[in-house]
Amino acid sequence: MSKKKPSVKKAPAKKKAAPILETIELLKRYYPDAHCALNFTNPFELLVATILSAQCTDERVNMVTPALFKKYPTPQKMAKAPVEDIENIIRSTGFFKNKAKNLKSCAQSLVEKYGGELPQDLGSLVELAGVGRKTANVVLGNAFGIASGIVVDTHVSRLSYRLGWVKTDNPVIIERELSQHVPQEDWVMLPHWLITHGRTICKARKPDCSHCFLEETCPKIGV
Repeated sequence: MSKKKPSVKKAPAKKKAAPILETIELLKRYYPDAHCALNFTNPFELLVATILSAQCTDERVNMVTPALFKKYPTPQKMAKAPVEDIENIIRSTGFFKNKAKNLKSCAQSLVEKYGGELPQDLGSLVELAGVGRKTANVVLGNAFGIASGIVVDTHVSRLSYRLGWVKTDNPVIIERELSQHVPQEDWVMLPHWLITHGRTICKARKPDCSHCFLEETCPKIGV
């Protein structure tokens, strides 16, 4: 008589990611005051601040822009600014030579092509110096309320993966996949909710899972 093989307990399956829409509703509830961290009073200022934010913290940009906006508050004035002067003001944001060159060129294009006003479409914005799809989405969403796409920064990329929403760190693919599941009316705010959550709770190196309102449903991929 053959001996009965001992039963082997299967390892518990990893928790499934919470449905995206349910998670978004929770993010809305917990972060009602989430907003763009860059300080600005008009679309041009937001465009400049977003260009400066590349490879730089929002806090540092907010320290630099008051002096920049005071001296060059409009595209017309920045278009005529000596590039060396722009460099000196924005030096602490990093890559200041390239950024200064782009800011001046961008301002010149705004004056020459659009009468100093910002175009309100993605195609026109990305043709401006220093402006990529991410920057254009930031400006359109936060300055004009136009949901042209989903801004994918390091926080959005990391949390989208950790929550099990995507299986890649490619921002282009992440934006495409998220836009298929997230209602368009949430495209502008979703990055702000995720960024706020990433800065306060779901930090890269040491996420505070025990105090997270998503603790029961998050698969904690990579944690």
